[in-house]
Amino acid sequence: MTSFTVEEKNHVLDDIIESRRTIRKFKSESPPRTVVEKVLQAGLLAPFARISVDREDFRKFFVVPRESEVTSKAANLIKRRSAVAYEELKKRVQQDHLQRSRAERYLCALNMASQDGPPNLGKAPYYVVAAEQRGIPEVAQLSLAHCLENMWLKATALGLGFQLLSITERMAEDKEFCELIGVPFGEFALDGCLIGYPDASPTPSKRSSLGNVTRWL
Repeated sequence: MTSFTVEEKNHVLDDIIESRRTIRKFKSESPPRTVVEKVLQAGLLAPFARISVDREDFRKFFVVPRESEVTSKAANLIKRRSAVAYEELKKRVQQDHLQRSRAERYLCALNMASQDGPPNLGKAPYYVVAAEQRGIPEVAQLSLAHCLENMWLKATALGLGFQLLSITERMAEDKEFCELIGVPFGEFALDGCLIGYPDASPTPSKRSSLGNVTRWL
């Protein structure tokens, strides 16, 4: 137990939450392994679907340093999977004008990833893949969202930059990718992020006021 008061804890937590940003430009310097492990530990402590899992190691982490040979292999597999996802989505929304307008930005992102690879993979010091055991009910992806949020807040508290690499979610469908990182194909859902020291921090995104989006019933 800490000696911090409730007010002090809330002040620190509020500051971390408000400081959280998506970092898209990283310094070349790599954070120490011990610092990265603190981020992973925060992810390990995130909520999970106890009713859905049947093993102690239901959550796994795979850390790919920028210099690793796995980085380029992963990037090529992600490029290939992005191309498949792009064609599938393009075909699905072709006859639906409303869906097409909503999907336009994502289609553009998938197309760029299929040609140039995922942004910052190979530039950020670390690519981290988080894996969660699939089960019934199928809520592994929700558990991963909790996991990545914990990691993001911890990274912010440690002065690290953090960028979600959500295309990683689709790589659970890619047997070669699963074999590359060492996770049993079909048994785990995936998500990922990039970690390093931030080289630039963007301004906060515009949000509606709480009063505009809250209704007390």
